[in-house]
Amino acid sequence: MFDHRKYSPFPALALTDRTWPDKQITKAPDWCSVDLRDGNQALINPMSVEKKTKLFQLLVKVGFKEIEVGFPSASLPDYEFMRKLIDEEMIPDDVCIQVLVQAREELIKRTFESLRGVKKAIVHVYNSTSTVQREQVFGMERDGITGIAVQGAKWLKQYAAEHPDTDWTFQYSPESFTGTEMDYAVDVCDAVIDVWEPENGQKVVINLPSTVEMSTPNVFADQIEYFCRKLKKREHVRISLHTHNDRGCAVAAAELGVMAGADRVEGTLMGNGERTGNMDAITMGMNLYSQGIDPKLDFSDINEIIETVEYCNELPVPARHPWAGELVYTAFSGSHQDAIRKSMAYHEAKNLPHWEVAYLPIDPLDIGREYDAVVRINSQSGKGGVALVLERDYGIELPKWMHAALSKVIQKATEQSGREISPEEIKALYDENFENVNAQWILDGYDLHTEGAQTQAEIRVADHTLQGTCTGAVGALCEALTAKFGCEIEVTHFDEFAVSKGTDAKARACVGVNLNGEQHFAVAVAADTTAATLQAILTAFSRSEQAATQAA
Repeated sequence: MFDHRKYSPFPALALTDRTWPDKQITKAPDWCSVDLRDGNQALINPMSVEKKTKLFQLLVKVGFKEIEVGFPSASLPDYEFMRKLIDEEMIPDDVCIQVLVQAREELIKRTFESLRGVKKAIVHVYNSTSTVQREQVFGMERDGITGIAVQGAKWLKQYAAEHPDTDWTFQYSPESFTGTEMDYAVDVCDAVIDVWEPENGQKVVINLPSTVEMSTPNVFADQIEYFCRKLKKREHVRISLHTHNDRGCAVAAAELGVMAGADRVEGTLMGNGERTGNMDAITMGMNLYSQGIDPKLDFSDINEIIETVEYCNELPVPARHPWAGELVYTAFSGSHQDAIRKSMAYHEAKNLPHWEVAYLPIDPLDIGREYDAVVRINSQSGKGGVALVLERDYGIELPKWMHAALSKVIQKATEQSGREISPEEIKALYDENFENVNAQWILDGYDLHTEGAQTQAEIRVADHTLQGTCTGAVGALCEALTAKFGCEIEVTHFDEFAVSKGTDAKARACVGVNLNGEQHFAVAVAADTTAATLQAILTAFSRSEQAATQAA
């Protein structure tokens, strides 16, 4: 039974003087990737050492300077991977690895064994502090939970002292921070910080996990601002966020948390993680990028990132994934396609200093996407998009009055097939309906003779000659067709374009012809504008009933 009454609303924090809503993010936070640990433990098939190595190398290439590589005390593959990184000297000097461990001595001891010989590392210790965990899982009061955290902090300090050549950073997470009373969350972290004494030079990170996302992002931001205000030695520690996506708001919560005072954000590429996932570092990083802020992470080859992540995680990246998905820069809607086409042309013509293109929040080229994916055609597409595909992929520029006729042909094909149509199929339909012509209607040559305002035209087509007289070559051909076939013919639309430049330049003529009340459109390319125009009229006429009768 779907009954909302079994749930109660998450209590808001009484923070009436909050300041974070007036803040603005102006620089990237410190980033820490947790793909190899939090992301890995959420996979159906955890990564092998080979896959972890491949993903680690990608994370370094993208620009992460802190990478949580595993839980070496809990998993032999993680331990072996840790040793591989160190023994094979795979960790760049500017990258600090991070490992996770519970606040238990035997696990902490093994963790430091796995880190033997590393130049610098973050050891991340945690225990759960939430009300539900204390009451229902551990059956302990606050003092008992604080005792676990403090003892864990002491063991970190003790075992780190045995390896003085390593540059150690200590990190503590009150797991399920968002479900912990805020005064107690501050107290337990203060107790841990007192053990580590960051004021004397020990580097310390306090990580605040939204282990299960329980509230709207604004409530999480209130929690972060409250915590930052109340923590005794705030100026000596970095505050880190680790948001999960149970409510679909992990990125928003992290962004507001940074506005509320956090210095650092943990996340994964594409948001892989337990349940609905972790904070997506690509989404948050690209959000910054789109606002003119350097994210300090390089997503310029998004296709390589997707390929590697899908291989290592054995999970597909959704086509509508923010910023990275296959279809996020693609418009099928006709009105969207037309707006993109016009906006990009305006952008180029005006040489605008900042990107402002309709429906495209960033330039797809920035992340390695091509413009050929921006406009794709199906039954929902409009005339502007179809014309853009021909212009973009084949250099065929058509006048606007032809767009509707072309679109009608393409839409009929997509409605019949019920699927997207490729640029190659669009070109084939364009050729078939507007350029291709039976051999008997191919212009073989022409002679023009002008006397005064009249032009006499002799137009040779296949095995016969058409003759007519009018004020120009177009009118003369129409007169010739009328005389021979007894039809009413009128050229209603006409445009011509240069196809190329130089001595071998060609011309493209586009015509609309009314034949006995029916409209026909055609396009022709020839060595000169007159030949192109005459051929276009012949091609349009070839679609008529009279031409069909002649062919029979």
